[in-house]
Amino acid sequence: MPITAQQLLRELIALPSVNPAFLPGRAELTGEQRVADFLAFTADRAGLELKWQEVFPGRSNLLIHLTPAGGKVRRRVLLAPHMDTVGVDAEARFKPVVKAGRLHGRGACDTKGSIAIYLSALLAVAESGARPQETEIVLTALVDEENNQSGSRDLVKRGLKADLAIVGEPTRLKVVTAHKGDLWLRLTTHGKSAHGSKPHLGKNAIHAMARVVEELETSYAATLKRRTHPLLGHATVNVGFIAGGKQPNIVPDRCEILIDRRTLPGETDLGVFAELRALIRRLGVDAELTDTKNAPCPALETDPNLPLVRQLSRCAGQRRALGVDYFSDAAVLASGGIPSVLLGPGDIAQAHTADEWVELAHLERGTRLLVKFLREQP
Repeated sequence: MPITAQQLLRELIALPSVNPAFLPGRAELTGEQRVADFLAFTADRAGLELKWQEVFPGRSNLLIHLTPAGGKVRRRVLLAPHMDTVGVDAEARFKPVVKAGRLHGRGACDTKGSIAIYLSALLAVAESGARPQETEIVLTALVDEENNQSGSRDLVKRGLKADLAIVGEPTRLKVVTAHKGDLWLRLTTHGKSAHGSKPHLGKNAIHAMARVVEELETSYAATLKRRTHPLLGHATVNVGFIAGGKQPNIVPDRCEILIDRRTLPGETDLGVFAELRALIRRLGVDAELTDTKNAPCPALETDPNLPLVRQLSRCAGQRRALGVDYFSDAAVLASGGIPSVLLGPGDIAQAHTADEWVELAHLERGTRLLVKFLREQP
């Protein structure tokens, strides 16, 4: 009898896998290796093929292969959840608790719930003796999604190809074919310091920044509202951080803000930089603009009419395409030529919260959905 998704999720929650970026120096709680080892042990017992791909020292993607019964791979489907979670405010979050039809614990929906239904479905197909004849199913358990998507970027760099990637995110078991991209930018204004008693001898960088922030949050934001996508709504901008100056009696010579700019399909990083630099020039301020992310985070737009996407949507009982605001590994895999969608149990509203949970019914229904889809593969 294959292990159930609920049983798997209880085990997974009890294995801390916080991304090291959120809890530096806490090796007992961080890194994906404990989760990866558990998945490898469980899959190996079922006779599935395992491959490890090191991304960082001690942090590796795990690829679990269900090879086709016919021996020759003519199609490949990836099941691609991530193993890392965000941080916690109490270690009790690693103790799975079931109450009122919900399973609580860190990672319950983001995305250990997805890992649980993906592996449970894969094991059910493997142990049924009715595996696909020509389709290889690969569960790719990825590292570092919550920080820099290094796991999915490494997978693309290695040249893995597939006909579809189903990326684990909490979508309430809906197939999501589009999501926004994301740019994190640092904008710094420069001035000239002077004594506070003679401000006319200086140039106030905070005052210049105030003009920039006002423009970003009003006129520029209004411009973005006119850029719309049928599934994603409009592009957005948010100034989420500001710092400048040293003390009241010194004219500040520097001020800095951090900007979150959510992009739509068709927008490019270069295009965003160009329009923001034009905004700075119009205001006549002395400023520089830099990207704070190490790699591009483009928007995702997968054709919902692709045969495999339509088949998955039918298995999910879904008739129309859906989009979400947040970024994911799906866009990274799509940039490597793999058509990608999102699908997983739970609601994004629960992700990263102190009391994260997933509905038990989602685990059961999600497993059935995926088993049906995998068994339909040729």
